Amino acid sequence: MVLISTVMGIIGSLGLFLFGMKVMSEGIQKAAGEGLQKTLNHITANRFVAVITGFVITAIIQSSSATTVMVVSFVNAGLLNLTQSIGIIMGANVGTTITGWIVSLLGFKFKISAMALPIIAIGLPLYFSKSSRRRDWGEFFIGFGILFLGLSFMKDYMPALNANDVSFLTPFTDRGVLSLLIFIMAGALVTIIVHSSSASMAIILTMAHNGILPFEAAAAMVMGSNIGTTIDAFLASIGANVNAKRAARVHILFNIAGVVVISFVFKPFIHMVNAIVPGTEITTHLAMFHTLFNILNTVIFIGFVNQIAALVKKLVPPGKNEAGLEKYTLPYIESTIQNIPEINLMKAKSEVVHMTQVVEDMFDIYVDVFKHPDKKMGSKLDKVKGLEDYSDQMQEEITKFLISCSAENLNEIGRKNVSAMMRIVNELESIGDCCYSLILLSNRRYKKEIPLHKSAIDELVPYTKMVQRFLSFIKDHMNEHLNKEELAEAHVLEKKIDKTRKSLKKEVRKNLKSGADIKGELLYLDIVRHIERIGDYCLNIAQALRTVH
Repeated sequence: MVLISTVMGIIGSLGLFLFGMKVMSEGIQKAAGEGLQKTLNHITANRFVAVITGFVITAIIQSSSATTVMVVSFVNAGLLNLTQSIGIIMGANVGTTITGWIVSLLGFKFKISAMALPIIAIGLPLYFSKSSRRRDWGEFFIGFGILFLGLSFMKDYMPALNANDVSFLTPFTDRGVLSLLIFIMAGALVTIIVHSSSASMAIILTMAHNGILPFEAAAAMVMGSNIGTTIDAFLASIGANVNAKRAARVHILFNIAGVVVISFVFKPFIHMVNAIVPGTEITTHLAMFHTLFNILNTVIFIGFVNQIAALVKKLVPPGKNEAGLEKYTLPYIESTIQNIPEINLMKAKSEVVHMTQVVEDMFDIYVDVFKHPDKKMGSKLDKVKGLEDYSDQMQEEITKFLISCSAENLNEIGRKNVSAMMRIVNELESIGDCCYSLILLSNRRYKKEIPLHKSAIDELVPYTKMVQRFLSFIKDHMNEHLNKEELAEAHVLEKKIDKTRKSLKKEVRKNLKSGADIKGELLYLDIVRHIERIGDYCLNIAQALRTVH
């Protein structure tokens, strides 16, 4: 009975720790989510800036897995390239070491329960505040307090053992390289089970503090946790495009390579850590080991970013449909710790940007076809048809994803953004339909040799340029809050398009009176009508962007 009670106590305290981490992560993500997205959107090609960005974001949200899942999503949407993602992933590995220091310095040197309750007391009035920002910070403090309560219970329930009590570990700790491999695999397995390297780090530190794990075995498990944490990025890449798959492979390769490198110098590395850290507190030594391990790996590999990118491109070759015509999927990844609503919302926003680019490309293809009416357009017709199917799939998948996001504990701004994005996605899909209808009209004109009046192309080129400008305006402001002046600019663009449509319709009536080809003029009117509709849909998107924050 005592054994069962101890095991259940350890599992329960671990559950409390994980729940606290989830609440804390969600709170900080809600409070700082928009800032994190803007930070990622402004990453430059500078690998050092990317590393710092990965470090800062992971230190804030306390989850390297969440950061790498977000990076894979941004690469999938084309907002980050492969080289940028490598730097962020390296920085995320360093950022996740902050958890070890928090647990080591605060979790075992003070009475944790005495700290946890005052932290929750600070968060409680904030949580019930009318201000959504204060509520988010209240959630963060409450989660932080619950996390420490879980750690306190874990420390109490984990039996304190001496050297004789842990003699059963001897067969596993005195086998040289084999022992190292065993504990690396154990660390990876624990991390995969709890879905968080931060949580597995807390478990390892607690076991080491209570004498269950010797320092070298615990250090090897810390190394293994770096491998186990790659599982979430791998899951996020399933169904994503080839570049997102490559970003996930970078995370796996980098973390495994780091473990391999340090394994060759494991003993000297352990001695170096012991020489740097004063005192005999094993948790502080482990926190330092974790930090130096990830910093050293980043220093070693940061000079080989281009080579790493080239390697993963060979390991994950481009598919036949890398241009974006493969079946679109947007998997909704749920896990114990990393399912943070605001990160999921960032992912949805990045996919909306991707969809905007798809419909803009469709219209550009149509304009090129219209300017060259005598050229056979079989390949371009297939291309636009493929993109139209793709945009339909995007609408369906992104809408499902947004519905899933809205079911989460989003803050007020997040809920408004979900509503706006649902409207935007529907309007973008309608633009895609119009583009496909336009290319079909051009194909009909070519096959049936329907003549347009002589000035038709000269009249429509400025008209299409207005729509291209409007689409560019929408793309440039996607996911941004439009102010009154910007919305007024959108209205001006739409009114110009409407005014031109009326003028062109008048010209059609004149042409018909003067004996122009009826089929040609009716087809011309259809073209004008579909182009004008794209302007209407763009205005609807602009109005939706007015509500985005």
